[in-house]
Amino acid sequence: MKRIGVLTSGGDAPGMNAAVRAVVRKGIYHGLEVYGIYHGYQGLMEGKIKKMDVGSVGDIIQRGGTILQTARSEEFKTPEGQKKAIQRLEEFGIEGLVVIGGDGSFRGAQKLSHQGIKTIGIPGTIDNDIAFTDFTIGFDTAINTVIQAIDKIRDTATSHERTFVIEVMGRDAGDIALWAGLAGGAESIIIPEDPFNMDEIVDRLLKAKERGKKHSIIVIAEGVMSGVEFAKKIQALTGFETRASVLGHIQRGGSPTVFDRVLASRLGGYAVELLLEGVTGHMVGIQSNRLIHEDFDIALAQSHRVDPGMVQLAKEISL
Repeated sequence: MKRIGVLTSGGDAPGMNAAVRAVVRKGIYHGLEVYGIYHGYQGLMEGKIKKMDVGSVGDIIQRGGTILQTARSEEFKTPEGQKKAIQRLEEFGIEGLVVIGGDGSFRGAQKLSHQGIKTIGIPGTIDNDIAFTDFTIGFDTAINTVIQAIDKIRDTATSHERTFVIEVMGRDAGDIALWAGLAGGAESIIIPEDPFNMDEIVDRLLKAKERGKKHSIIVIAEGVMSGVEFAKKIQALTGFETRASVLGHIQRGGSPTVFDRVLASRLGGYAVELLLEGVTGHMVGIQSNRLIHEDFDIALAQSHRVDPGMVQLAKEISL
């Protein structure tokens, strides 16, 4: 193998730049030519490809987002789009491809792998919703952003004696809500994986009020319902003054944490090692602090699950 390419696809995540940096420099260390593919699969089809050197990825490890930019592409999902992408790779002589992104990005890499392109996927998404890895790049930074917001909102909730509903991202996964809610001492954490009982939530709020508690924090994952809608329900059922805060895309930005920088660097380097060993059609991940790889066909057939022990613990200590 002489040349490899790297692209970022789907939603951006803090730490993607660190992963790109690791792929480029690890590849160059082993004598490879490394090409950056801009704007994801769409850019691949359009030939937005540029050779990278050591300096291309200098001073980016601390930056959020992705210097390669990212995009979603409906055209690439078609056989014609995939054929166009493969032709571009052949034109540039790119023999291996590293794809950094979430499950949608992995499905694109899986399609290319089935058509003979050597591919490795690196999980980069704040949602932490990829099977076979304990953590995805960007998740740690996102939950640290959320916990900072929760701490600030709690100050004003205390001052005004209000109930606050904080909506966080995660699509259909509840990891951001669960981790940040547990770390932030939320009175209730509402996630898609654990059906909630509104009567129980209301009863907990009323009993807390009877004990003299003057404010409450509820963290809800966007995959359940709108935080604004949920706040209206709480106010109607309790009579408590309730406000909603939707954190939105602030969770995707910012300088990556140490954990995300190190994770991204380790996974990026490992991806290059696997390509050099002839492994293809696999994702990389981390389990119990050990790097692993798994076939796309197996990984994408399973869903990530939240830790049920954490869910139960949050209920037991959020009195």
